[in-house]
Amino acid sequence: MSQVILRQFEKAYVSEAMRIWNEVVEEGVAFPQLDLLDEPEALEFFREQTYTGLAIKESTDQVLGLYILHPNNTGRCGHIANASFAVRSESRGLHIGEKLVTDCLEKAKENGFRLMQFNAVVDRNIHARHLYKRLGFQEVGMIPGGFLMKDGHYENIHVMYKEL
Repeated sequence: MSQVILRQFEKAYVSEAMRIWNEVVEEGVAFPQLDLLDEPEALEFFREQTYTGLAIKESTDQVLGLYILHPNNTGRCGHIANASFAVRSESRGLHIGEKLVTDCLEKAKENGFRLMQFNAVVDRNIHARHLYKRLGFQEVGMIPGGFLMKDGHYENIHVMYKEL
């Protein structure tokens, strides 16, 4: 595979980023959102985040994955970041997610966040959970039946954090 570069979201990539985001939403096993984004919504959504990062295949300028970074809360808890990651299905297993998470942690620190918290890491998302632990995240606990799967059953979710 050619080199993967990480860069900030730009309007020129909105269609590809939207397709990847919507693919994860449609799968119904990781993101809490139910509704798909159209292009105007996607442009606004990606721009309103503290930072939206893209993983780009340098040789083709194709978006392989993305993340959104934003505060987990406000006020006295505004120093805690939250993020979501999406990788194009054809690019999974190529360590794109690790590149995205590593870049996100750096951007979170650059943007003044002191902690990163993931509120709902779905139990069956074993690869993400292993990656987060390898990158130094601690598990706070598990919420039984905290995530409604696309097929209608409830799956446990894990709350994880990392000091930046």
